Formats: sequence, C-alpha cells, structure tokens
Amino acid sequence: MTTIRRFCCNDLLRFASVNLDHLTETFNMSFYMTYLARWPDYFHVAEGPGNRIMGYIMGKVEGQSESWHGHVTAVTVAPEYRRQQLAKKLMNLLEDISDKIDKAYFVDLFVRASNTPAIKMYEKLGYVIYRRVLRYYSGEEDGLDMRKALSRDVEKKSIIPLKRPVTPDELEYD
Repeated sequence: MTTIRRFCCNDLLRFASVNLDHLTETFNMSFYMTYLARWPDYFHVAEGPGNRIMGYIMGKVEGQSESWHGHVTAVTVAPEYRRQQLAKKLMNLLEDISDKIDKAYFVDLFVRASNTPAIKMYEKLGYVIYRRVLRYYSGEEDGLDMRKALSRDVEKKSIIPLKRPVTPDELEYD
C-alpha cells in the first residue's frame, strides 16, 4: 500500500536512491531544506511497504497577479515503482494545492526536451508546451516550459504558447 504524506527532514537522509535516475535533477541539502521550510504544502513523498520511499514531488508557489502559479521543481519516482500512476497522484496533489488553497492561475514545470516519456506523461495530465528555453540544462540541453491552466484562469491565457524560444536570462524568477 502506498501512502502519500508531507516530506519531513528525516526523508532527506532516505531519498537518495530515488534521485539516482540520470534525468532527475539533484540539489544540495540547503536547497531541499529551503523548500521544506518555505513551501511545506508543496513537498510530498510517496512511501511504500517498509517505509521505502517510492517517489516525491517538490514545488512552490510564486509570481504576481496573473502570473501567480504553482511550480513543480522536481517530481520523480524510483524506477521499480514507475507505471503505477504515482507521478500522476503527486502531480494532482500539487495542482489541487495550487488551485484550491493558493488560488493560482496555472502550474508550470521544466522538462528536458529529450525526455520524451516525461513530456508524454505531462501531456496526458493536461500540460502544454508553453515555450522552449534554449540551453536551460547546464547550458547545454534545451528545456521545455510546460503549463496547465487552473480554474482561476477561465480564459486559459496562461497556456497560450509563445511563438519563439527564450534564453534562461529571459525567465522571470521570484
């Protein structure tokens, strides 16, 4: 049985095996601690039998006015637990928090342009490619900024794709 619960400090010592996937971005401990302290509602773990970490999602809420949005910083599931809808459940949880609690207009995420399985999964979840970010990953690989409109964005303005790619220095950060 799988339990989805809030991420806690002890999980930082137990989730390394989930991060071994070459497509999963890893960060330093202070980065994870900042997210845990500032956006605890956006940091969840899926735990299986024997308290084994199966996957997690980490995100935040940011922006201003119609750019107020939930952001998926990382979502990953250990290879042995994939194809069980865990990523979908974790994404749905972050979307619900963004929509119902924080009243965000959309949720966004960045994904490597080469990560076709993830792109297809996000598209099945209702995400669209909003824009391409040139050399987003380590200055080498392009990233795709994908978005999903939430209930507050009645006219779906937040997901109208840009017609040209952008560079990382053109991105807005809060």
